[in-house]
Amino acid sequence: MTKSVKKLWTGLVLAGVMLGGAGTVSFAQHSPGHSGGHAQASPSRGGPNQHFDSRFSHNQYYYNRGYTAPRAPGGGAVAELHGRDGGRYRYHGGNWYRWGGRGWVVWAAPFGLFVPFLPPFYTTVWWGGIPYYYANDTYYAWNSAQQEYEVVAPPDGLDAADTSAIQQPPSDQLFVYPKNGQSPQQQASDRYECNRWAVQQSGFDPTLAGGGVPPDQAGAKRNDYFRAQVSCLEGRGYSVK
Repeated sequence: MTKSVKKLWTGLVLAGVMLGGAGTVSFAQHSPGHSGGHAQASPSRGGPNQHFDSRFSHNQYYYNRGYTAPRAPGGGAVAELHGRDGGRYRYHGGNWYRWGGRGWVVWAAPFGLFVPFLPPFYTTVWWGGIPYYYANDTYYAWNSAQQEYEVVAPPDGLDAADTSAIQQPPSDQLFVYPKNGQSPQQQASDRYECNRWAVQQSGFDPTLAGGGVPPDQAGAKRNDYFRAQVSCLEGRGYSVK
């Protein structure tokens, strides 16, 4: 995936940016990511050496930490990384593994590592106007400088927050249809370019907390951003709903 397309996808994910204060928590629906493989079990098929993660109504099974996988994690999207502790890690299906000399041991995700994709299933947790992506007791945050997702510590105050009330963050989803037979590659390029142009025209950037504008301007600026994006896409031969 190119950095341009990756940035475009991230901008679309963050388009419904939450403008709440630091004491507000809300959860988005669970989202499928890349395909997992044998290490990811469905909630209806939890087996030995697995636990059920119900935090934020995530409701997925994962391997228990300390369990040694019977074979190397693989099948689907796999990332192999080297931690700051010198360890050799693999990230697959929402599980993290560390090479133990005789096998891959299920491990806690090391803070500060970057990964190019999210787990196959994740729950978006909005805290203080910033989206965090949660799976298997692990939080990920988009790092725009690195253009990847970073494993981060739980945001301050989130573990003690009242999570009984689940609220969907506001969404401004655009449905874009090509009218002139544009290829998928052209569509991705046009979406990316129109996103950049809308940010320049409005001053509102959906990849930043609060859009990167003062709270009293966020509503109007966000509307300007979407109007500019619609205008750009329609000018390039798309129908936008």
